[in-house]
Amino acid sequence: MADLTTILQERPSPKEVLGWVARGEVALALGVVGVIVLLILPIPAFMLDMLLSMSITSAILILMTSLLIKKPLEFTAFPSVLLVTTLYRLGLNIASTRLILSHGHEGVGGAGHIIEAFGKLMMSGSFIIGIIIFAILVVVNFVVITKGSGRIAEVAARFTLDSMPGKQMAIDADLSSGLIDQEEAKRRRKELELESTFFGAMDGASKFVRGDAIAGLVIVGINVVGGILIGVIQHHVPIGQAFSTYTVMTIGDGLVSQIPALIISIAAGLLVSKSGVEGSADKALVAQLAMNPISLGMVSAAAGVIAFIPGMPILPFAVISVGAGTLAWRRSRRAAEVPQVEIAADAPPDEEPISQTLAIDEIKIELGYGLLGLINDLEGRRLTDQIKALRRTLAAEFGFVMPSVRILDNMRLPSQGYCIRIKEMEAGSGEVRLGQLMAMDPRGGQVELPGEHVREPAFGLPATWIDESLREEATFHGYTIVDPATVLTTHLTEILKDNMPDLLSYAEVQKLLKEMPADQKKLVDDLIPSIISTTTVQRVLQALLRERVSIRDLPAILEGIGEAAPHTSSVTNLVEQVRARLARQLCFSHRGEDGALPIVTLSPEWEGAFAEALVGQGEEKQLALAPSRLQEFILRVRETFERAAISGETPVLLTSPVIRPYVRSIIERFRGQTAVMSQNEIHPRARLKTVGTI
Repeated sequence: MADLTTILQERPSPKEVLGWVARGEVALALGVVGVIVLLILPIPAFMLDMLLSMSITSAILILMTSLLIKKPLEFTAFPSVLLVTTLYRLGLNIASTRLILSHGHEGVGGAGHIIEAFGKLMMSGSFIIGIIIFAILVVVNFVVITKGSGRIAEVAARFTLDSMPGKQMAIDADLSSGLIDQEEAKRRRKELELESTFFGAMDGASKFVRGDAIAGLVIVGINVVGGILIGVIQHHVPIGQAFSTYTVMTIGDGLVSQIPALIISIAAGLLVSKSGVEGSADKALVAQLAMNPISLGMVSAAAGVIAFIPGMPILPFAVISVGAGTLAWRRSRRAAEVPQVEIAADAPPDEEPISQTLAIDEIKIELGYGLLGLINDLEGRRLTDQIKALRRTLAAEFGFVMPSVRILDNMRLPSQGYCIRIKEMEAGSGEVRLGQLMAMDPRGGQVELPGEHVREPAFGLPATWIDESLREEATFHGYTIVDPATVLTTHLTEILKDNMPDLLSYAEVQKLLKEMPADQKKLVDDLIPSIISTTTVQRVLQALLRERVSIRDLPAILEGIGEAAPHTSSVTNLVEQVRARLARQLCFSHRGEDGALPIVTLSPEWEGAFAEALVGQGEEKQLALAPSRLQEFILRVRETFERAAISGETPVLLTSPVIRPYVRSIIERFRGQTAVMSQNEIHPRARLKTVGTI
């Protein structure tokens, strides 16, 4: 074995490789030009023999390649090869026709030895036999093989193109769910593109062979009739001799052309019929035909019965019967010798384990058939790309990574409809219109443009689906314009924010604790599980997320829990202590455009009313406010916050620390996005701006 240094020294340099590629391109160009030259210039008989031999051997090479490849996409150059070989054979046909008509009077060898040999071999002393064999070859090639493979290619191309959206959706769904990475997704998309292009090209390339067969028939007729006329009239050859000579040469020429054409047609049929079969054709045929001992036993029995029918030759059927029976016996013995443990280990399960049916998707989007285009590239606004960006944004905003989003099609949905599910339960649904834009008036009014008037699915605001051509007019009127993918993503965003507590599972909390910085590990070790359990930490984090408070500053949250945990086990009290720790974050996240924190305060009367309505002692306190007073409070809150919204403010409701959790429990039922803060959560440096009082 050569050492590594020798191998590296002998390895070609990049310049040499580029030189070989360049020479290969030049050779291919010269070859195509040479084929075109065959159509114009005459060539001698010895050169025609060489070119015909190349035609036959190249056809065999193409057949063997088609037979031994593992999948059709390994031979994507076949349509181009088919075009070049067809053109090559037509060029040879014209060159041989020129020799037959110009040198046929010299004898059957006037057009070269290969044509002479094929003519004499196939005709077997009778030109009628040669004509019949030639006609059979043409029929087999044109009617049986070419027509069948062309039909397979046509159906394969149609089904491949029809299945592209579903396959693309499966790739994007696997990518979004994290089953594959970006590189694998690119490879699968490229393979899908090659597959559709290949079968589409094969559908058209099969017409080359059909045209070649028709051209062969026309050329044979021209050679026979034209050769006899030229031989008799121009060269004064006796008509019988002319008929025999020109017929032998013409049939030989036709056979030399049709045999390579038949071989390449078989290769095309093997290639287009190979989809769905793994491995090379020989292994696939052996694995599927010669591995079942019962089938082989039936073949042996049938051949044995036929052998004893009166008048039937015994020897061939007896040989087949013995051979098939021996093979069936060996296959059954081999199957019996395989240990049962090995069979159990290697055999795939008959059905999916029941435990698999218990698995649920945390987040799932179901699309109607008409929305499959959302996962393809729509001017750079692909749904999957927007979902990936959404998950990254929510992770940065709220402090934990949302579960992967699975995208499926659902034929039971409306064509333009979608459904968003959280843990298999429907959390929201809607419809979008591909090829149109959703226009909304920022002031909350109805859009005065022609289109379909609807409600925006995320917030229920008036909206209108307008045509793409009205984009500039909508912009001129100051309307907000959103594409279909963004409409769906916005709806998904609001649903995820509303369901964040449910998505923060015990496993996610453990993952957050495990991935904390190394200098904070000691805090986790001191706190969990000696002082507080992971489950309690999860409940505190879920309570914060329920009020859309980011848990990104996990060390500060754990410090707040550590301070309060020795004195109380109430999750409510722990949450209030943590919120006080996050005062800077809370004030910063709710500040207005001018940097001030807009607030709506509770009047002393309402503060006293809530404080007096608390019943119970310690951690068992509950709010027992009279229904009439509760209804009055809700009405006052709505009026105050609507006035603030008209003035362009989004204030928070400020209460005392004692009643804040109970006020929030009422507010979240009719104004879930309204923040409720206590006086302990106001940072000393926060600048306050009172916009109303309840």
